[in-house]
Amino acid sequence: MTPIQQQSLPAVLDGKDVKAQAKTGSGKTAAFGIGLLHQLDAQTYQAQAMVLCPTRELADQVSKEIRRLARPIANTKILTLCGGAPIGPQFASLEHQPHIVVGTPGRILKHLDKGTLKLNSLKMLVLDEADRMLDMGFHDDIMRIIDKAPVQRQTLLFSATYPDEINAISKSIQNYPVDIHVESLHDNKNIKQIFYEIEKGKRTEALVALLRHYRPRSSVVFCNRKQQCDELAKELNQQGFNALALHGDLEQKERDQVLVQFSNNSIPILIATDVAARGLDIKDLHAVINYELSPDPEIHIHRIGRTGRAGSEGLALSIFATSEAPKVNAIEDYQNAPVTIEEISSLKLQDTIKPAPAMVTLRISSGRKDKIRAGDILGALTKNTKLPGKLIGKIDIFDTVSYVAVEQSIARQALKVLSEGKIKGRRFKVHKL
Repeated sequence: MTPIQQQSLPAVLDGKDVKAQAKTGSGKTAAFGIGLLHQLDAQTYQAQAMVLCPTRELADQVSKEIRRLARPIANTKILTLCGGAPIGPQFASLEHQPHIVVGTPGRILKHLDKGTLKLNSLKMLVLDEADRMLDMGFHDDIMRIIDKAPVQRQTLLFSATYPDEINAISKSIQNYPVDIHVESLHDNKNIKQIFYEIEKGKRTEALVALLRHYRPRSSVVFCNRKQQCDELAKELNQQGFNALALHGDLEQKERDQVLVQFSNNSIPILIATDVAARGLDIKDLHAVINYELSPDPEIHIHRIGRTGRAGSEGLALSIFATSEAPKVNAIEDYQNAPVTIEEISSLKLQDTIKPAPAMVTLRISSGRKDKIRAGDILGALTKNTKLPGKLIGKIDIFDTVSYVAVEQSIARQALKVLSEGKIKGRRFKVHKL
């Protein structure tokens, strides 16, 4: 178990309220997920647990993890309710109440106000990344949701930082919580961190130089503004790289597709804002690149902590102009250690030919609502064909659509097999992203 799981699970399973400080990627989802499943009555179709998250990406991530943990419990209904998605299908899904609800405060509150979501049987309430929810202005929505929840319940609060407002919320909604602090700074022993000072107007040129020198297998490039993400992705693609942007202005379907392609190695470069990347769970991220430094040194530490996980070696590269030197000083003060600064001119630029992504993503117009499972897609690709299973990668299944990653060498053949064949005896539209 991870430290947060070791320290919080006994209290969670004992039914106690918990206030825990834990960083992104610390394993906290399993800590509260195991707890809420432990007390679940699968025979009663009423909302018994609710998890509030700051972003749609994190809500989706949490839902997937709880679904994985819930596999041994037959017929567990987990529903994700987030803004940015059509509300009509959510009304239909709520006609039969779920066991577990995961979502963002605004959309959850809308369903509570309309009476489509009922919390009479709620046993556990989880506030995940509570500090981020407060940063995004969700305080009033959270308090209104809590007012509609039963007083007799277990309340778990997870936060990467402990501002005064978090402590105030804890006092108002929790009963004698067990206070758990897990080291909030990421362990940087496995992360090689280098800063590069640039001349004004040379930022994109410097980024291209870093990508050509280090040639990371997968990288998240952080920008501070949404428009910047789109412009930078366009520029990199024009220069022969494969990049996609992730930010809050994308429609839910677009966001899902971007995250699927990045997590299954179909796209090696993801350009994101901090809010969009919150809760991003990529198991083997080669590099984090700060196209711009965050004004908050704590956010910088969280950014680079996405690489070098699980004992693997990580790479954190940061570009800064002379005018941003105070931000570099603030990072040094925060991590209590000097940073390494090198010249862009020291980089050895490899040839301009960019390797094609290892995988290709195929989109299938069928998903969870058609009872499609990963095994059905894998079977359709390998049964009575010459396609080896080892060349088929990650399979992601959503309500009405599924995605499967296949190696470049078999992409055309796999597309033909799925387009002309059947999955569970039915034909579905399939196309390459």
